[in-house]
Amino acid sequence: MNKYKEGDVVKARITAIERYGAFAAIDDEYSGLIHISEITEKFVRDVTDFFEVGDVIKVKILLIPKEHNQLKLSAKGVNKGLYENKNKKIKETVFGFYLLKTSLPNWIQEKMKEINKNS
Repeated sequence: MNKYKEGDVVKARITAIERYGAFAAIDDEYSGLIHISEITEKFVRDVTDFFEVGDVIKVKILLIPKEHNQLKLSAKGVNKGLYENKNKKIKETVFGFYLLKTSLPNWIQEKMKEINKNS
């Protein structure tokens, strides 16, 4: 008899990451793949935006093949708020909007000269 059944939500540890998804171990006997399409409802460009090796997350068991203990897993809808801080943030420069603030008046003046010259 199987230890788990399809539809169970269990904790799993991410053991490897590939372009197409992440591998996760539920215990010493069962592991599986979270395909890139099963990470979140949002678009996934890079799996590492969502997981790191060693992360412990909840997964839903989608399929348990009879011939081996390699499960088909999903992280969709079972990890509320987990991904909000995982996405890469835009790195701010030391200048921020300062460059825009100082350059904009000159750019406007140059463009106005060009417009007046052409009219």
